[in-house]
Amino acid sequence: MPPAGSLTADQLSFFDANGYLVLVSFSSAEEVQAMRDRMSELVEGYDGDNSSVFSTKDHVCPDESEANHLEPALLVQRYLHHAVYYAALHEHDPVFKKFAFSENVSSLFSSLGYKRPAVIQSMYIFKQPGIGGEVVPHQDNTFLYTEPLSCTGLWLALQDATITNGCLWAIPGSHKNGLQRRMIRDENGTHFDRPSPLYDQKEFVPLEVKSGDFVVIHGDLVHQSFENHSPVSRHALSLHVVDMEGCKWSKDNWIQRTTAPEPLYAS
Repeated sequence: MPPAGSLTADQLSFFDANGYLVLVSFSSAEEVQAMRDRMSELVEGYDGDNSSVFSTKDHVCPDESEANHLEPALLVQRYLHHAVYYAALHEHDPVFKKFAFSENVSSLFSSLGYKRPAVIQSMYIFKQPGIGGEVVPHQDNTFLYTEPLSCTGLWLALQDATITNGCLWAIPGSHKNGLQRRMIRDENGTHFDRPSPLYDQKEFVPLEVKSGDFVVIHGDLVHQSFENHSPVSRHALSLHVVDMEGCKWSKDNWIQRTTAPEPLYAS
């Protein structure tokens, strides 16, 4: 049996047309539980150091000094609305690195034609019951810009994600309209280069998934999630991947590294 990330012609066609793809049962129940258990251990050991505020509603990012912590250390960011996630788990924790560098993930990017894919960011997202916050409509290429554009988002459900507890929503085909704005870091700090467009909420469709399902997201796809109004949490692991061959990492991205990320493979 081919790896779970080996895409068929029909799957590639759907992704090209819609800008997203749901891979059912991408990860086993054992893999999911291992990541949830490991995160519980990390949270128990968290002492509050290296914390910073990041609003998923306003996309207020850490300042330059805080952003520099992303590359060398495991950064814990406390989000407004009681959402917490970790950056660089794929580099610093063996449980999450095992998943990120798995054959299943690598085969996905081979199917998409990546030459030297590298995970540039990893996040464990807690959408807490009753208080998990809204993530406003956005495109991943806004934050992780390469020339040419190459970001693909990956979203692994570690619990069932429903309309009630804050599943992803997306505008099918919106990736074909191109990138609408960028977040840049310059002498004026970290900011957007233009206001956010207004989107018609009627165009969004819910992406309800089961634990272990995997959502592949084109970097220009407009997507969002709402508050968690349910009595249950909605844990998820998010990875963002760019191609390091033939694509240049922008010098005014808000994330800057001192060393190149380890590629999933090199073709």
